[in-house]
Amino acid sequence: MEREFVMIKPDGVKRGLVGEIISRIERKGLKIVAMKMLKLDREMAERLYEEHKGKPFFDDLISYVTSGPVVAMVVEGPNAVEVMRRMIGDTDGAKAAPGTIRGDFALSKARNVVHATDSPEKVAREMSIFFRDDEIVEGYELCHSIY
Repeated sequence: MEREFVMIKPDGVKRGLVGEIISRIERKGLKIVAMKMLKLDREMAERLYEEHKGKPFFDDLISYVTSGPVVAMVVEGPNAVEVMRRMIGDTDGAKAAPGTIRGDFALSKARNVVHATDSPEKVAREMSIFFRDDEIVEGYELCHSIY
């Protein structure tokens, strides 16, 4: 099974979208194997977005993601990265397709509700910023029916 790092950004938390986003992830069939709410410090934010360092929007991005609480999680499932990227939609909420998380809840590129790692190669690095190995829950199966 593939893993994916997902973070609900401060605007998603402040707007009360955490439950909706988690519900969409679970209804899709992805398994949440780690989750926590926290407030990022500048160092964590810069590590998460290090590929954007030096770009004109970097400082605003760091200020934004450190402006309030976030919900960080690791999800697991077949093709988890691709599935989550399709679920969240285009980076620019104004261009994201209806039915995607950003298409339904984001109005701009700057405040786009959710982050998800954009390639399988980056997942382990992003996960390690937020979670120790012993915080990842292993060995439980999803049960889509209690009967």
